[in-house]
Amino acid sequence: MQYKMLVLDMDDTLLTDDHKISELNKKVLLEAQAKGVHVVLASGRPTSAMTAYAKELKLDVYDSHIISFNGAVISTVKDDLILFEQSLTPEQIHDLYDYSVKMKTHIITYIDGEIVSETDSEYIDIEKEITGLRHNKVPDFKAAVTKPAVKCILLAEPSYLKEVEKDLKIAMPHLSVAMSKPFFLEAAQNGIDKAASLKLLAEKLNIHQSEIIAVGNAGNDLTMIEYAGLGVWVDNVTPELRDRADVIVASNNNDGVAEVVQRYILN
Repeated sequence: MQYKMLVLDMDDTLLTDDHKISELNKKVLLEAQAKGVHVVLASGRPTSAMTAYAKELKLDVYDSHIISFNGAVISTVKDDLILFEQSLTPEQIHDLYDYSVKMKTHIITYIDGEIVSETDSEYIDIEKEITGLRHNKVPDFKAAVTKPAVKCILLAEPSYLKEVEKDLKIAMPHLSVAMSKPFFLEAAQNGIDKAASLKLLAEKLNIHQSEIIAVGNAGNDLTMIEYAGLGVWVDNVTPELRDRADVIVASNNNDGVAEVVQRYILN
């Protein structure tokens, strides 16, 4: 099979634990693009927290794309053109806030390029570090959220948040719900996930599903792993998902992405 598109989750997949692209990963991804393969970054991150990495890989030079906010936005790297965007309504965000209060979790959303929350948390601090976005701590979350936003994240201790995930999927079946990290439970508009946006982008580029490789490590990657012609986990995948991909490669800290490229694209 000649693969035409390679879709990469970022945190804990492409990036090492210190949020860097290894030299080997960078080298082989540039070689893949020179060979004509369309490399796409697909992350729960906001678009602005992905752009520098995309340009480090020359996705702007090769006229490629970013799928951000877990699929809620598709944009070009070269000129930041938004090709697709789907948001939660203020009413849906307010309902999620009420649910988070009931379940005693933290909740954040993104307004005007800032992280908005009513609380502080070690988990919110992690999101600040990952994204580089300013944290706007507000006295009244609902009063601060008066317009649509692409997603919310509920944050709590991992074992408890896993129970919240099960409950939220029953309580709000009209939303897309997935774990991106053990302490991040993401909620987006119905039908929004990485696979749905990947399908839209692939159809726009006239690339068949069978010609796509997707690489990830967590619950929010599962839809694209199952959609792609070749679904790949890095070795540090969430344990209960290990049997849900076609292939498992080395971990994010051991150039797992490079292994995929060398085996299936540069071979």
